[in-house]
Amino acid sequence: MMEWTDRHCRVFMRRISRHARLYTEMVTSAAIVHGDRDRLLGFDACEHPVALQLGGSDPQELAESARIGEQYGYDEINLNCGCPSDRVQSGRFGACLMGEPALVARCVAAMRAAVGIPVTVKCRIGIDDRDSYEELHDFVQQIRDAGTQVLVVHARKAILQGLSPKENRDIPPLVYPTVYRLKEDFPDLPIVINGGIATLEQCKEHLSRVDGVMLGRAAYHEPWLMAAVDAALFGDDHPVATRHEVLDGFMPYVEQQLAAGVRLNAVSRHILGLFHGRPGGRLFRRYIAENAYKRDAGCEVLREAAGLVPSDPGGPEPEASRAWPAPTH
Repeated sequence: MMEWTDRHCRVFMRRISRHARLYTEMVTSAAIVHGDRDRLLGFDACEHPVALQLGGSDPQELAESARIGEQYGYDEINLNCGCPSDRVQSGRFGACLMGEPALVARCVAAMRAAVGIPVTVKCRIGIDDRDSYEELHDFVQQIRDAGTQVLVVHARKAILQGLSPKENRDIPPLVYPTVYRLKEDFPDLPIVINGGIATLEQCKEHLSRVDGVMLGRAAYHEPWLMAAVDAALFGDDHPVATRHEVLDGFMPYVEQQLAAGVRLNAVSRHILGLFHGRPGGRLFRRYIAENAYKRDAGCEVLREAAGLVPSDPGGPEPEASRAWPAPTH
């Protein structure tokens, strides 16, 4: 979810769900140690619970990054061992690390020693021709023994040579039973399933076999999929706002960002799917796309766009409220 789940996206998502755990886009440990930490790690207090997702393979550098992340107030440090992009591979992090379980174990152990918040790992079920269950089991056992407290598993293997990141989200088949088998073999390790999940009913089915569900693009493109989550999965029956109320509640944050010099389209690009499937939803999206990029664009663009959409009755519609928020466990 690089360049997707930035701080603006996460604040918006939090307007819809109070309880879903949100994840940052992947940030490299080198960037945190040597770069602009406020730009990379700053977030709004409303985002809690929020996890910092790291990319890297140097135990000491990851430990330092985790320590900095904890100081910034993150609730969890997540090591990405699932991203298949060429750029990530060239930096020796992401999915290619599944081929080096001992190194990942050292990274986890170093981060666990550095912080008091949970350290977790996200991975695939295998890479290239290293996709046997035995190899996956060995990887999980090593990182579990090193101190991994939650494992998030994308239920596809990654093909690192020959497929693009987009193709790696679609072409390798989903094998949910492999994740279920991991849970059976590691009953004391919380396991979260990811990949191809887009409905609340699917989330509930998986939750009968594993401990959590992670969504990404499904909820990003249709944010209102998150609207039923608090009641259905967290037992919180607080009244659910309408889409227009969610947008109104997001406006103060947008105004704050505009005052800080952020361009409107940097924030508004994350809300384009708010009215997905509703009358006027396409007009809303188009109006923002055609106007938010302008240099003097302000919150009036969002208000005018919202005015193109009839008021909804409030709360999640049965046919639309069907997913766990993104990304979460």
